[in-house]
Amino acid sequence: MAKIVALVPMRHSSERVPGKNYRSFAGSPLYHYIVKNLLACSLITEVVIDTDSPKIQEDAAKYFPQVKLLERPEHLRAGTVPMNDVLLNAVGQIDADFYLQTHSTNPLLKAETITQAVQSFLDNYPMYDSLFGVTRLQTRLWDSLARAVNHNPAILLRTQDLPPIYEENSCLYIFTREILESQHNRIGTRPFLFEIERLEAVDIDEELDFKIAEFLYEEREKV
Repeated sequence: MAKIVALVPMRHSSERVPGKNYRSFAGSPLYHYIVKNLLACSLITEVVIDTDSPKIQEDAAKYFPQVKLLERPEHLRAGTVPMNDVLLNAVGQIDADFYLQTHSTNPLLKAETITQAVQSFLDNYPMYDSLFGVTRLQTRLWDSLARAVNHNPAILLRTQDLPPIYEENSCLYIFTREILESQHNRIGTRPFLFEIERLEAVDIDEELDFKIAEFLYEEREKV
């Protein structure tokens, strides 16, 4: 069985949503949701939290003793540091056949979806060398010069009949150390686009996103 390590990078500070990674979300710290769902995936061998936050380290040691904690070095703690540099530091310390990286800011991402993504990748490897989550867009897109991107303005198709285009949603990535080190990128040359339903792929980037995600989560849990 392939060794798959899930990496969850989290900074202590957040400029737009202060303390978002450990802020209370529907009654628990935000990061708890993604960690619980990763632990529920039987295909994942180990879950690793990479953080500079003493608060997260203390809380995770209490609630998730089975999760490995990596303390992020000082030179990688600034918000301007590229995520790929953070990941390179992590994979240099943790051996695995494949790495899955996700974020605490995707609290609606289900354990079943994570499992399906991993299984889809394993079933199609090495035809596809990596995987990343995408959201389907079927809407009329234009660039900054008012040029149609994905449709012919002279042919007014219904939006549901437009050929789909996909947005990278940052929900999850699967890659090898070789890809990350050689290309300085989580996405290889033959990536598998794994589609995730829009509401499940909600990402928290700003304060309003936090409130919307919390509302959607609580509504979903009522069902």
